[in-house]
Amino acid sequence: MTTVLQAPTSAMDIWSDEILADPHDAFTELREQGAAVYLESSDVWAITRYDEIRSALADWETFTSTRVAFNPQMNEVLIGTSLASDPPLHTQMRAALTENLTPRALRGLKGTIEEKADRIVAELVTRDAFDGVHDLARELPLQIVLDLIGVQGDVREKILDWGASAFNLLGPMNERSQQSFPLAGELFEWTHGMDGNQLAEGSIGRAVFDAGARGDIPPELCGHIIHQYLAAGMDTTIGAIANAVRAFGENPDQFTLVKADPSLIPAAFNETLRHQALLHAVGRGTTRDVTIDGVTIPGGSQVAILLYAGNRDPRHYDDPDTFRVERNPIDHLSFGYGVHGCAGQGLARLEAYAAIGAFCRHVESFSVGTAVPKLNNSSRALASLPVFDVVVA
Repeated sequence: MTTVLQAPTSAMDIWSDEILADPHDAFTELREQGAAVYLESSDVWAITRYDEIRSALADWETFTSTRVAFNPQMNEVLIGTSLASDPPLHTQMRAALTENLTPRALRGLKGTIEEKADRIVAELVTRDAFDGVHDLARELPLQIVLDLIGVQGDVREKILDWGASAFNLLGPMNERSQQSFPLAGELFEWTHGMDGNQLAEGSIGRAVFDAGARGDIPPELCGHIIHQYLAAGMDTTIGAIANAVRAFGENPDQFTLVKADPSLIPAAFNETLRHQALLHAVGRGTTRDVTIDGVTIPGGSQVAILLYAGNRDPRHYDDPDTFRVERNPIDHLSFGYGVHGCAGQGLARLEAYAAIGAFCRHVESFSVGTAVPKLNNSSRALASLPVFDVVVA
């Protein structure tokens, strides 16, 4: 017989500026309260521990993505998209979204990405100091993703602001969300009002519209697919690359390990993703009453899956707050899990491996200053990262 426990509760606002800037202490407190904690201020249930998070992400029938945002306005807007749908609709839409992101489709990009990363880093190390976000982490994804999709002209300058606004709107309807509506609307209007001729010939963006014209995919999906590529395709990769540079700067012994053995680059990236989750809270809704660690979450509830808390769970990872590249946590939660696992993770890995590899080849040692967080309701990233005392390898 299952014993139902009284739910642990908290008055914490996980979308406050303080917690968005650094969730460590708050999320540790919630995780130690329980695997499922009711957040009174937002009427949301937080799932905090590794095993329970992984199980929830795998169980799309109970934890539906139709409530992926933490406000009803965005959940309404997102109806019918791959982000906010479940199988079987999600399966069809994801197939169209990922056709150009398979390992086979990306194979030909590896050399180009590595060449661009090497050129960017080689130029940076001629300086004694630079910004790890603006000058390094942003440059490679911007060049690669925008060229890949075929974005041309003045629109290229708007993409990062558009993407950040889209992530803000996945949070509650707070001041950040309200201020993001105009920019997010610009992205939506541009992607859904375009025709393929606005994208460069030979790009995967143009290929998406060609597939729509042939009837291979519903034409109305074309703008949505481009929207997904742009809204989700860069912020998280930029955040991951900047986090890797920061982690190496704060743990020079780990940087030395990777420099000495470049085969550790994938492991270092996995550890970066585990140590600093890319999303603040992933939204889901319960379709039925579900019991987690003796606590029942009622059907129809809004759920916040706290990936950072799960990735730092000592029940799953030994010494979780320490950055150790040889840990190689291939089972980290930062790319999600199950049918909604990150569709673009193959491209993100290619970009991050290239950036880390180039950095290790060209830099002997360096220091980092105080990282400035970029406050966003959903995306966890840095606004700036001073890099100085750069010694060329």
